Amino acid sequence: MKSKATLKQIAKELNVSVSTVSKALNDSPEISEQTKNKIQEYAKLKNYKPNIIGLNLKNRKTKTIGVIIPNILNPFFAKVFTGIEKVAEAKGYNVMTCISNESLDKEINVLEMLNNGTIDGFILSISEEAQKQGAFNHFNEIINSGTPVVMFDRISDEVACDKVIVDDFDSAVNATQALIKSGCKRIALLSTIDDLSVGKLRAKGYFQAIADQGLTADEDIVIRTGDQDEFNHKLELLFESQVIDGVFALDEHASVTAHKIALKRGYKIPEALSLIGFADGLWSRRLTPSLSTVSQHGPEIGEAAAELLIDRLENEQEEKPYQTRVIQTELRRRDSLKK
Repeated sequence: MKSKATLKQIAKELNVSVSTVSKALNDSPEISEQTKNKIQEYAKLKNYKPNIIGLNLKNRKTKTIGVIIPNILNPFFAKVFTGIEKVAEAKGYNVMTCISNESLDKEINVLEMLNNGTIDGFILSISEEAQKQGAFNHFNEIINSGTPVVMFDRISDEVACDKVIVDDFDSAVNATQALIKSGCKRIALLSTIDDLSVGKLRAKGYFQAIADQGLTADEDIVIRTGDQDEFNHKLELLFESQVIDGVFALDEHASVTAHKIALKRGYKIPEALSLIGFADGLWSRRLTPSLSTVSQHGPEIGEAAAELLIDRLENEQEEKPYQTRVIQTELRRRDSLKK
């Protein structure tokens, strides 16, 4: 294994002080570009790696961001992560990623583990279990310890921090209106994310769009749950007992399952049944007919979250009010929606 050089070794080899080496490796303007390049190239050649613990003890900065996502299988979170990493890399920050697996206990453990000087701040989306239980005090404890937090997508109004969201309510209104304008009279609302804040906002938008037409939503064609097995059973019963001509699905599982069952039961899409889903995942484009979706622009969410956190880290002396950035969604019309 290639041995790693130390600051003292680099300084001795190049006949400069340890302080000069340290400043050059931290891109200090006090060091000339020529000397800086020489030291940085030599350090890279000699496999120099900074002592993170030493840096932390000296200036409390690790230039590392902790990212906590609830579910590694959800392509939306992968898209958000690409945006975070893009901005972090451009700003000279490393990213350390952990997965809560929708568990409150794991979310708490990860926060406590990384908040020991390993990272400078967190970007996270709240676990399903935390939202279901309304348990948010662990976030406030982290913020009160001096570590900034930026929440995205799944957030809590009980936590004072920077946030990045999409216009879940408005986009749900617009999607439901698009189904109405296409001629749909009986639009089913399908959700397996009713325990989440985003699921509640999207459902609220659906009901608002129905009410705006002077109508009352038919609860017999509304399925709202947090359990996918329960959802699958209820959806089979809905198709057996009800006649519908439109579907607004609030998550990818609901939309893909509705698409599959509708075709199995002989529905022609979009002639007899129009569908719009939420979250523009890979399955949406691969289905036949292709699924119309509300795209959340995941990379833009990640970029905005990273920009907010890094700005707060690099201007920590300033007393800035917390911001909530809203990323606009986009209705992507495909073959599942009547023209």
